[in-house]
Amino acid sequence: MIPERKSKLAGNADFNAVKDKARNITLLFCGVGPMTNAMLMLNTVKAAKLAAGLEK
Repeated sequence: MIPERKSKLAGNADFNAVKDKARNITLLFCGVGPMTNAMLMLNTVKAAKLAAGLEK
């Protein structure tokens, strides 16, 4: 755990650049979660299978 005095809040979007374009902005304090990682891996495997002609 990071001591409070040495930590800072950091998001994954440039707030000032997107504030007028986005309806809502939420912060991901620790990055993406395990479900996002799992779905990203699943989609990567599916794309590789499609590219290799192993799946239609």
